[in-house]
Amino acid sequence: MHEASSKAVNRVQPSPLSILPTVPSTDGWRAHARCRGLDPAIFHPVNEDDAADEAKAVCDLCPVREPCLEYAITAREKDGVWGGLTTRERRRIIRRRRRSA
Repeated sequence: MHEASSKAVNRVQPSPLSILPTVPSTDGWRAHARCRGLDPAIFHPVNEDDAADEAKAVCDLCPVREPCLEYAITAREKDGVWGGLTTRERRRIIRRRRRSA
């Protein structure tokens, strides 16, 4: 009986992080995006500033929000909500980065 209990104590439990899907650093992040399969119109509203709330709500819970945003900034995406930010919000980030460079 003592042997069985010592074996149970020595068993290594998997880390919670080891069971989470890994997100590749290249465009492979798109496969993990919460927006995948949703209506693109949600992310390209006519008046971006007023109607972006639905898209931003999807992005808020997305596991690849940061790589999505960095892609949009790097690629200079001109339309739509990417990484939870509108075009105007991304332009502000670009301006800030230029000033601090």
